[in-house]
Amino acid sequence: MLRERLSSYRAGIEAEFEAISAEGHPPHDIAASFAVGVFITALPTLGAGLLLFVLIAAVFERVSKLALFASVLVLNPVAKWGVYAASFWLGTLLLGPAPGARRSDVSFSAGPEIATRLLLGNAILAVVFTVVGYLLALRFVRACRRRDIEAAELLPEELSE
Repeated sequence: MLRERLSSYRAGIEAEFEAISAEGHPPHDIAASFAVGVFITALPTLGAGLLLFVLIAAVFERVSKLALFASVLVLNPVAKWGVYAASFWLGTLLLGPAPGARRSDVSFSAGPEIATRLLLGNAILAVVFTVVGYLLALRFVRACRRRDIEAAELLPEELSE
């Protein structure tokens, strides 16, 4: 059952990227748009990320709106809890344990010691996710476009015009 869900989820993401690669944007712009979306989505924006998406899409014409919003598929609200747990772990690894804090205390309202560890770890993970997201998106868009070119080469000349 889990395997089927993951397979369905992956197929949805692949279909989204195939639609994105059909846009007129260059691969770099699509990958950069996706990476910016991943960065914003990875941060604890408390819902303001959607407003940032709309603002970025309105201000910058080179942004692929589909790629920007597709990043939400990767770091959806369910996956973000895992990101927050990993963020706190990483922040604690770098700064040491928060004095007097228990695992059940981890939240933004638990105090500056915990919030600092959570935000530090989250910022580092957001940067890592952004770089990985950019590279994967660029590779996938290029592969989709190569596949389209190869398919077009197989068509008879009358059909490809």
